[in-house]
Amino acid sequence: QVQLVESGGGLVQAGGSLRLSCAASGRTFSNYAMGWFRQAPEKEREFVASISWGGGITYYTDSVKGRFTISRDNAKNTVYLQMNSLKPEDTAVYYCNKQPPATNYWGQGTQVTVSS
Repeated sequence: QVQLVESGGGLVQAGGSLRLSCAASGRTFSNYAMGWFRQAPEKEREFVASISWGGGITYYTDSVKGRFTISRDNAKNTVYLQMNSLKPEDTAVYYCNKQPPATNYWGQGTQVTVSS
């Protein structure tokens, strides 16, 4: 069992940056590919980015390519999402999870609000 806690969200102006962190408990964290997901108000939760268990393979949804970078530190059981050049449409609650996501691993998420 892995428990995930997201942090690092906040209010930022368009063009700004934030770095999200996802701290995982459980000794099997490094066995999993991990992902970041987001859910904007009145919208479905969507995939943002993923990273392989070793960190060598990453995927991004088209809307964040070139702006967001996912990384992980297995020694710290933490996954990161560096978000640059933020846009108002990036406003959402951001979650991490295994990739593909597991229903019972969703945490509380962290709110990101980008003002125009």
